[in-house]
Formats: sequence, structure tokens, C-alpha cells
Amino acid sequence: MEPKYKRVIMKISGEALCSLENRPLDFDIIDNVTEQIIEVAAQGVEVGIIVGGGNIWRGARVGKHMDRTTADYMGMLATVINALALQDSLEEKGLQTRVQTAIEMRQIAEPYIRRKAMKHLEKGRVVIFACGTGNPYFSTDTAAALRAAEMEVDLIMLAKNVDAVYDSDPKENPDAMRFDTISYMDVINKGLSVMDNTAITLCMDNHIPINVFGVNEKDSIRRVVYGEEIGTMIK
Repeated sequence: MEPKYKRVIMKISGEALCSLENRPLDFDIIDNVTEQIIEVAAQGVEVGIIVGGGNIWRGARVGKHMDRTTADYMGMLATVINALALQDSLEEKGLQTRVQTAIEMRQIAEPYIRRKAMKHLEKGRVVIFACGTGNPYFSTDTAAALRAAEMEVDLIMLAKNVDAVYDSDPKENPDAMRFDTISYMDVINKGLSVMDNTAITLCMDNHIPINVFGVNEKDSIRRVVYGEEIGTMIK
């Protein structure tokens, strides 16, 4: 069986990498994610990763207590910590990776250069994009949509700690309605907190489908890449 998608961007929220004991990084979760990435990469799937930093720092939450721009830059640095953790796990298992940052920090990562990133993907390396877009007021969701458009991917894989898109928080509302498929405009019009509106609009304008799924579900990454209908498809 051949993978359905040739090139994907996987957006992993920072919260999906932390433990129930509130440790910022749960290495059992990280190993589960990277083992699946290695499996799909071995089948010829080109994988780029955008990682959030919410397990360490959320700039939007402290915007009232400090300058929002400073808070956002601190959030970008948090994404670098997560990116390096993913890189270490992948390379420990034998898969070549590159971390590219939208803010230059040459001692630990490459600066983001589109053509270089494309070459890495073509050579079978996983590229981990950190620091979001490099700009305050733009989320890592928007960065995922932007890099997906730039890398000309077939799908954005939105890996979260919930298993799909619901009309309300399923942790708070046991009667929350689950969506198997939903349109970009319905996500915006219903005010669903999947990705921010800038990211959804960018995906809509560039016809990039988004598969929202639970990162902790068994073999979820492999199942999405092979076209199995899990989670919610936004298209």
C-alpha cells in the first residue's frame, strides 16, 4: 500500500508534547511521534514539521503584563527548544534532520531558506521549522500554513491533544458535536478554535487541506499519511 501524500507539513502543538504531570516535555510522547515519522519517511514521504511552544511559554496569555512583541519573541524561542528535542530524538533513531529558524541562531540551526528546505525534503531529510514566521502577532498555526504553501505540500497534518474538531470543548462538554469533514468557511463562521483565521484563510486561498487528529492515538501519523479517515478533514 502506497502513502496517499507525497509531501506533508505536520504542525505539532507544544501542549501535545507535554505530560499529564505538567512536565514541559514528555519523551515517551516525543519518541512515539518520531518513531512514526521515521516509518512514513522510510516510505518516501517528505516531512516538514512546525512545532509550537505552548508547553513552555504562551505569549498571548501574558500580553497584559508585558509588551506583546517581547512576549511573542519569547514564545518563538520556546519553539526552538521543542524543535531541538524532536531533532535529537529523530537523529538518535538514525533519520537525518535539519532545524531551520525564522530568527537566525547559526550556532544551533540553519536560517530559514526556502530553496534549501526544499532540497533537504527532496533528499529525505526531515525539516523542522522553528520560531514561527519570525514575526510577533503571528501564530505557529499561521507559520504552518505559510510553510505549507511555500513547500508546496499535499496536506497539513494538525497533531493535537484532542482527536478531532468539535463544536465546543469535548473536555468540558460531553455532548460536543464532532465533525468528520468541515469547510474552511464553516471553521471561520462557527468560530471554531482549530487554527487562527489567518492560517485558515491562507490554507483556503492555496487549496491546502488540513487533517486534524489526535497525536496520542495509536499509529495516527501513519494512518493519516496513508489516507485513512481519522480525525477531521478541513477542505
